[in-house]
Amino acid sequence: MLKIENLKVYFKTDLGIVKAVDGVDLEVHKGERFTLIGESGSGKSVLAISILRLLPKNAEISGKIVFNGKNLLELSEEEMRRIRGRKIAWIPQSQSSLNPVLTVGFQSAEPMIEHLGFDKKSAFAKVLRIFDFLGIGRNRAKDYPHQFSGGMRQRVLVAMGISTSPELIIADEPTKGLDASKRAQVVGLFRRIEDRTMLIITHDLNFAEKLADRIAVMYCGKIVEVSPAKEFFNEPLHPYSKGLLDSLPSRGLKPIRGFQPSMMNPPSGCRFRERCEFASERCRREPPLFNLNGRSVRCWLHD
Repeated sequence: MLKIENLKVYFKTDLGIVKAVDGVDLEVHKGERFTLIGESGSGKSVLAISILRLLPKNAEISGKIVFNGKNLLELSEEEMRRIRGRKIAWIPQSQSSLNPVLTVGFQSAEPMIEHLGFDKKSAFAKVLRIFDFLGIGRNRAKDYPHQFSGGMRQRVLVAMGISTSPELIIADEPTKGLDASKRAQVVGLFRRIEDRTMLIITHDLNFAEKLADRIAVMYCGKIVEVSPAKEFFNEPLHPYSKGLLDSLPSRGLKPIRGFQPSMMNPPSGCRFRERCEFASERCRREPPLFNLNGRSVRCWLHD
């Protein structure tokens, strides 16, 4: 359904060029929950908004983003407007994206009115069904965002995202700012919409483990591992992946040494080598993405 080839997104700034996404290859299959993980600042969210072509003016983008056979980077803005919200839905990480002066029912109906040509009555009737399905309750449709808890506002954002029956849902940090009980609710919420293809951006590894079909790990603008979720959590291939898992409280709470390098001036070769206990001289050369029995890893240890 979605295939990304050699995607590069660079930002021109007064201080230099930020290489936020630097040669990414990914494929998301129809019907799967594909989850992209990594530390904050690794380029995950930039990758997501690149798919929707919502980058700021100082961004330069190259490569291919092929959705259902069409390269989105070659489409006109008018063609992209017909895809955003209708065929590809965006669930933002910030609940502040909800308009405080409009009811949640109206905000959830608006995408259907805008993209599908529904009249207000038909759109609102579908919103009531979606609210029941997601556990919001149709009696809350005329309430305002401030009347909801953080977990319920997240459900409203999901309702807005799925209202047009999109082919692909992109969710950016859906558990950000939520406590453990609310995160568990979001897991259940996303499992309810299992018939949708989803690209989920998160740094919440516990959330990813409970939800993902496949995991991609992003570090300093590059994909360093892609694995089925079960295999990833049982036996990560990349040293950075192992470091992420070992930093979990349930696995010993061992932090990764050092800091993520500058996206303006990343290290030559493997970008993780300055933090890696297995680094050797050949890590000064950039490793390719090795394919190992259906898994991929960018590390010389697997040559």
